[in-house]
This record gives sequence, structure tokens and C-alpha cells, in this order.
Amino acid sequence: MLAAVLLLARSLCRHFSLPCPSAEAVLKATGASRSRAYELVAILVAVLPTLVRPTGRPARPSPETSAKPIGATITRAVLRYVMQHAGCAHRSAQRQGYSDDFRHFIVALRTQYEDVALELFATLVEVPLGTLKSWLSPATSHASQPSNSAATSAEAGDKPDATLAQIETVLAAWQGWHGTLVDFAKHVRTNLRVPLGRQLVTRILDHNGVRTVRRRPGRSPDESALRGAFETFFPGAQWVGDGKTVRVVLDNEAFTFNLELQVDAHSGAFVGVSARDNEDSTAVIESFEDGVATTGAAPIAALLDNKPSNHAAEVVAVLDSNDTLSIRATVQRPQNKAHVEGAFGLFSQQVPPIELNTKKSQRSIARELLFIVAMTWARATNHRPRADRGGRTRVELYGESPTDEQIVQARKDLEARCRRQELARATQEARQRPEVRALLDTQFDRLGLFDPQRRVRIAIARYPLDAIVDGIAIFVGKQSAGTLPRDVDARYLLGIVRNVAAKREGECITEAMLELRTQARDRALAALDLERKSVCAASRTDRDVIADCVLCALGGDREMDRIFWLGALAATIGLRGLTSKQRRWLVRVASQHIHATFRVSPRERQDAVRFVTDRIVPLN
Repeated sequence: MLAAVLLLARSLCRHFSLPCPSAEAVLKATGASRSRAYELVAILVAVLPTLVRPTGRPARPSPETSAKPIGATITRAVLRYVMQHAGCAHRSAQRQGYSDDFRHFIVALRTQYEDVALELFATLVEVPLGTLKSWLSPATSHASQPSNSAATSAEAGDKPDATLAQIETVLAAWQGWHGTLVDFAKHVRTNLRVPLGRQLVTRILDHNGVRTVRRRPGRSPDESALRGAFETFFPGAQWVGDGKTVRVVLDNEAFTFNLELQVDAHSGAFVGVSARDNEDSTAVIESFEDGVATTGAAPIAALLDNKPSNHAAEVVAVLDSNDTLSIRATVQRPQNKAHVEGAFGLFSQQVPPIELNTKKSQRSIARELLFIVAMTWARATNHRPRADRGGRTRVELYGESPTDEQIVQARKDLEARCRRQELARATQEARQRPEVRALLDTQFDRLGLFDPQRRVRIAIARYPLDAIVDGIAIFVGKQSAGTLPRDVDARYLLGIVRNVAAKREGECITEAMLELRTQARDRALAALDLERKSVCAASRTDRDVIADCVLCALGGDREMDRIFWLGALAATIGLRGLTSKQRRWLVRVASQHIHATFRVSPRERQDAVRFVTDRIVPLN
């Protein structure tokens, strides 16, 4: 390098006619080779002009061209969003709160920086790691917005009315607000100096149509309408059986048992009782046989609920041996077993808590004690006069002897009821499709659901295939997430499929209404269609389209708008010409955005995910 510098300086000296050493003297003094020295001379000639810069302070590079750390980029993006959306995130002494728009922003930001460790990403965006995981994992996202009841104590000063200027101030402030209603009410009182409480602010927003208040539905009138609808014949014609869990404390150790009871439908007499560890077929048989021993004769029919243990093969064998018909209780109608349910209500009211302190803490002692208490209670109640029966006791009512004509007519009516049930079951089974039966058989075996007489499978097969597949998926998802209730059976899956089918029917009706209103050039839909075109423009990325469609769908209260935007989301993803893998990735991104919208309930979020999935990956 030294030889190259001297040789370059020698050439400059010769150019300006200045004294200089010879090339041989330079190479000899530095000890460098000739070829390497002249090679570096050429490099120096090319580099020297680049080292010359104009006088003055150097220009500052632009922020876009300068390299910035990823952490600073993420944090600045969050800060910029928070500054542009007032109230989207706030922190109190108890907890932090976020708006749905902020959750969607964080989910979208995470998809851009998936290479950053999740723990570091949570620190950069100032969101707790557990909360961030719940936003990014739809299967475990069950949280909801903080309750608004926490701020009620500060709002005792609600004024009965508001001026026009105050109303306009509240409406204008709400247009740019992205937080919760509780924080907005505080913002109105504290920052805007408008002395209105949360209830009055809520009414203002509701009456002007910018935020609809969701009210709970009232009670069903079925309880009053179905009184006296149960048909009875005479004492001993029909018994009603059911079980109840009873807790016994022995030496501070708690035990739980099943108390099985048989009640005569006509007289209300308690005829049979059994106490066992669990509610199973043996408990039904014991209580039934105890009733036969108590009354001296078996009934014509026994009404039991739809638990699989109540209709096991051994129960059916005992009933058949006593010439007793087995009748199933109506599904989802507790009034159908009002006799035994009322008996258990009396038991809960009249029997004190069973607690014993003894050195003999054997389980059999506790079970026998339960049996004695239940037997004493049943016998005492049987001899208690009933005001609704003219002061006669259950024993007196049960002692009435029916005529031969009543026995024949009761047997005829009960047999006809059994035949109708069997004909309906055979008709439903005949209507089943082979592929649906095969699917249900496979899934029931895989999930370990008990259905020996295939009654639940027959009931499920009545519904469309899409509803059945979605119902099984919801059941499996709840099972994987550990959110299934304890001791669920096949009837729980039937309830899921029924609800999904009803929801799909409503969605199809809404879609038909949308189509007809579109054809009629409805003004509201014309505006929605223009907004859809701008949101789903081809120049926008798929991630932006998904986020905006989800916000439009779940941000309002109208069911029609929700179906419209979810359908637009599914249609946009379907028209992109994507591969199956890319489509699955977009469905996962859409699911993350949907489950991050805590404005709606978990059931509504599940329905939205199912709606989009059914239309992107159709089965029919």
C-alpha cells in the first residue's frame, strides 16, 4: 500500500514537473512487488475522487432509507396508531382495556413481524403476553370486554335531560372514539366538561342510532301455557323417574350420591327410591323394583328422561318382564317430569344438610344414611294431606281402584303413544342418507359417545350435512379446548347441530333478502356495495381486505350488514385464485381478526368463523 501511494505521488509530481524518486527506488525502499504495487495504484485512482465532498454540514439521510431496528419500528407503529385513535387503549389500576380496532391492528402487525419472538413482540407493543396469546389463538379466546358495571358508582349524578348543544357534542365525540363506553362517558364528563352520566350518554347514542343497546329477551310463556297439560289416568298407570345428586358430609369429608326416585303421575305418591354412587341403570332398576315392592304391582308405563343409562338393555329387560311400557320424556321440557322434579324440590326444602361426625368414616355408612333419610321423608310425605286434592293424602289417592274399562283404555292409549314414537323413529331412520349414517357412526365411535339405540344419531341425521359437520367440529374444538361441560353425552352434540342448523337457516334467509333487495336496487345496499368495492379493491392486500371486512361486519348491530360483509369477505378470498394452502392461511388470518373482536359474544364470533369457512370451503 505504501508503494502504491508513493508511485501515485510520483506520477503526480512528474505531471507538475516536480522532483521525484524513480520507480525502482520506491520499490526498493518499500520492498513491495511491482505487479501488486501497480494493481493497488489503479484502485487508489478509482477511490480518491469519492472521498471528496462539498463544504458544509453533510445532508441527513431520510427516515425511509436509513436502517432502523425492528423493535423501534414496531413500537413507533403502535404509538402512531394510539395517537390517531383516541381511547383505543387505556390502563387503570386494576386492568388494561383495548378497543376491537386496536386488537385488529395488533393482529395484523403480528402477521407482518412473525419472525420476532412473541415475548419480545408483546413487550414492544405493551400488551401482556397472555392477552396477546388469547388474541392470536381463537381456540382459547373466551375473554370479553370489561364489564361496564364498574363505573356505575361514579354516575349517581345523571341529569334527567340534555341540551341540544350537549347532545351534538356527545355525537361528534363518539365519531372519533375507539374505546369502551365507560371510558367515553368519563371522557365526556372530564375532558369535554359535559355533565352527563353514562346512562344518559347511552340513551343519547341509542336514540340517534349510532350505538344500539342490546337487551336481553324476556322469559318464555311456556311455563304458564303448559300447566295442566300432562295427561294422567289413575293411580299406578304411569310412574315418573329421575335422579338427583345429594351431598353428604361425614367427619368433614364430603361424599356425593345419586338419589333415584319413582313418583306416581296421578297421585304424586313417592313409590320407589334408590341411593347409589352414580346415576346409572342399576339405580333405575332398584328404584323401580322398590316401587313394585311398595305398591304390590308394576305400573303400565314408566316415564324416564333421555339419558342413555335410563334406556340401557338391562332396564328395558326389567320393564318388559313386568309388562311395563317405556316412555321417553320430551326433550328440553322439564315440565314433562314435573312430578319428580317437584318432589326433589320438596326434598331440598325439607331435608336439612346431611352432616355427621363419627369415627367410622366408611362410605357405605354415608350411603345407608342417605337411603334412610330419603325413605323417611318419602313415607312421611305420602301421609301428608294435600290441599289441592281435598285434604286427601298420597296414600289415599294411590289406594283408589281403577275400573276394568280405565285399565284397558289406559293401556290402549299408552301403547298407541309407544307405537307413534316407534313409527316416527323408523320414518326418520328411513330418511337418513348412507353417507350421513357412516359419518355419524365413525364420529360417535371416535368421540366415545354412548347411543346404543341410535336415537341421537337418528335425530342428528335429520339436519343438513353442513350443519352436522360444523356441529361435530365445534364439539371437537370444545373438547380440545377443555370447555365442554362435565358429563356431557350425545345429546349435547345434538343441541349443537340443532343450533347451527337454525343459525344457517337464518343466514340463508338473510342472504335471500340481500339478493332480492339488491335486485330491487335498494339504496342502503347500493351504498354498501360502493363501500365493498372500495374495501375489496384488487390493488389492496388480502390482509387489509380481511381486516376491514371483519371490522365492517362485526362493528355494527344490523344482522343484514353482518351477513353482507362476511359474504363479501368470503367472495373476495374465493375469487383471488389462490391455492388450497394460501386459502387456509387466509381463513386462519380471518379467524384471528374475528376472534379479536370482543364487541360481540363468543357465540357470535364462532358463527362468523363458521359462516366464512362454509363459503370458502363448501361441502356441497
